[in-house]
Amino acid sequence: MRIVFLFFLAYVSLFAFDVSKVTYSSHQVANGKTLLLQLQKQDGITYKWVTLGKQKFIVSTNPLDVNEAYVFIPFSYYAKKENKKLTLVYEEAGDAKHEELLVKVVDGKYAKEKIEVAKEKVNPQKKEVKERIAKEYKEAMDIYAYVSKNSYVSKPFILPLNSAITSDFGKARVYNGSLKGYHSGTDFRAKTGTPIAAVNDGRVVLVKNRFYSGGSVVIDHGFGVYSCYFHLSDFDVKEGKMVQRGERIGLSGASGRVTGPHLHFAFRVGGVQVDPLQFIELFNTKLLKGERS
Repeated sequence: MRIVFLFFLAYVSLFAFDVSKVTYSSHQVANGKTLLLQLQKQDGITYKWVTLGKQKFIVSTNPLDVNEAYVFIPFSYYAKKENKKLTLVYEEAGDAKHEELLVKVVDGKYAKEKIEVAKEKVNPQKKEVKERIAKEYKEAMDIYAYVSKNSYVSKPFILPLNSAITSDFGKARVYNGSLKGYHSGTDFRAKTGTPIAAVNDGRVVLVKNRFYSGGSVVIDHGFGVYSCYFHLSDFDVKEGKMVQRGERIGLSGASGRVTGPHLHFAFRVGGVQVDPLQFIELFNTKLLKGERS
């Protein structure tokens, strides 16, 4: 009887979850930023997804290392500054199990900036304009809510153009003296007609002129990761088209709610707006470990 009991203990320990196999990009993350969890292979265990509240993020395999899985966890700009519990769900011997993980959300300490634009771009009153805005917003949210079952990306991300940054992500936006949210992307200086490149491989899911964003292109990179390019003056792609990293997708412009020509570059991860440059740095330096191609 004793021998059987010892054998049972050995069997259990063989497949016990090892939390040391989980690596955080950081145990603290600012609001509006993204956390990367890297999960080393464990015998008898299959990683499934991570939940944060009601949000669910699928675990995928590192394109450069089959022995490592990963998952990006986005934190909203409006996330409360507190400890957050993440739930890592995995399968062991056919049974669903979970492991609780903790991360602390800290204040990003974003600055404010004042902007003067046409009055009708701040508080539109016309019914048809309000209906257009609502329709475009729903259309965008429906796009971002879709999570494809595979990733189109296996190479490092690049920037959409080489230019000076004129406005960083997260700045509180004061339009015509009234606070109207925050800057949801990164602005690059770009005179009208500057070529804009896709930052990585993916599928074009939106090509449209919109009220606030002007000429807009959105690319799905897989697993709920989207890159967005706004205020364009012309398009070189169509919806449904597959594009490659570096391919020209359009020309910069001054369409939509702007004070002048530039590129507004943004990212959505799991439907959440996040700092695009911080996400790119995480992907390139942590996940791909600085690989170049």
